[in-house]
Amino acid sequence: MFEEQNLDVRTITVGININDCADPDPQQATRKIYEKVCNIAGDLVSVVGQIDREYGIPIVNTRVAVSPISTVAASGKTDSYILYAQALDRAAQTIGIDYIGGFSALVHKDISTSDDLLIRAIPECLRTCKKVCSSLNLASSQAGINMDAVVRTAEAIQKTAKGGNIDACTKFVVFANIPEDNPFMAGAFHGGGEGDSVVHVGVSGPGAVHQALKDNPQANLSELADIIKRISFQITRVGQLVADQAAERLGLTKGIIDISLAPTPAMQDSIANIIEEIGVELCGAPGSTAALALLNDAIKRGGLMASSRIGGLSGSFLPVSEDSGMARAVAKGAMNIEKLEAMTSVCSVGLDMVVIPGDSSVPTIAGIIADEMAIGVVNHKTTALRLIPAEGKRPGDWVEFGGLLGRAPVIALNKYSSSNFIKRGGRIPAPISSFRN
Repeated sequence: MFEEQNLDVRTITVGININDCADPDPQQATRKIYEKVCNIAGDLVSVVGQIDREYGIPIVNTRVAVSPISTVAASGKTDSYILYAQALDRAAQTIGIDYIGGFSALVHKDISTSDDLLIRAIPECLRTCKKVCSSLNLASSQAGINMDAVVRTAEAIQKTAKGGNIDACTKFVVFANIPEDNPFMAGAFHGGGEGDSVVHVGVSGPGAVHQALKDNPQANLSELADIIKRISFQITRVGQLVADQAAERLGLTKGIIDISLAPTPAMQDSIANIIEEIGVELCGAPGSTAALALLNDAIKRGGLMASSRIGGLSGSFLPVSEDSGMARAVAKGAMNIEKLEAMTSVCSVGLDMVVIPGDSSVPTIAGIIADEMAIGVVNHKTTALRLIPAEGKRPGDWVEFGGLLGRAPVIALNKYSSSNFIKRGGRIPAPISSFRN
């Protein structure tokens, strides 16, 4: 199962509360942050290697998530937060992990002075820090959508992408209803409801699900749902075993198991291919959203039966560049951005790793973000975006990221403008369905 079907633990992520590192002197604060991350997660890579060897379970990534820097740095006397990003980057490189998340702010209702400083620093952070990931929460079902923050985000994405910095954009994601215990990057941060330090695990098995469906070509949809639930149960138990071992060996609290199906560029590791195995000719054709809804629900059901610690995002991801089947569907015209957006209403995240033309305007980017936020807010679910403006590229051109990030064609956008809507600013109120007290 591990070798033939690409079943793996996608990440072990250590969450660390660094709120006690706050200091009016930024030099002192960043020193404390560096030392605390290295002290708590210093053995993460070696422990993960031990578990991998002893159990024969591939563990792909090691990561750390810290408290939102906009909160930690709020008392600092500085006009730039790049020092905080650099401290995180140094810590990540010292302990040898893949990524560190938490250069983040929660701005779903308003933008504080500290939030403003962090947003201003995002382009430089992403361009100059190799391992730091950044995230913003722009909306929630209780607060609505902060359209001023949406515009600031669109501007940050555009600035980050200038000069062809597509890799920098892959480390920045924005959310509606961001989870506090997400182990996946680029959106991981250590939430205020978490303890001092905790171990979260993200486990993934699209290949195992795909193979199970191939083995049952005559099953009806109810039977397929049961098959997926059983596979999800097995995948989750693998994740819990690894999580328990990692927490015990690191001496940290057991966190959540995120059972998201996270694809890779490998052909047998594609969510699009699962949807096609269910019976849709090419992902994006009529029926794709319904098939994805079946898949997402069955994954959650199986995981919840296997563990009482399910959390994070837990469902199905649709990152276009990381899913070879999804990229193929875009290239062939079966999938456009409107259909992809519709499918995000029933999956776990949103418009992920979507490459857009490099000349896309701020109002257009902001409009796409606002639409995705609305889906999350109205449906009381998490939605997110990682948009990658590719400088000098037009719809149909391919962009190469390499590694797990894969490759994708530039997707065409609607040619009509939303600038008059975007420039109104303000906040779109929460839906009436959010008033449940």
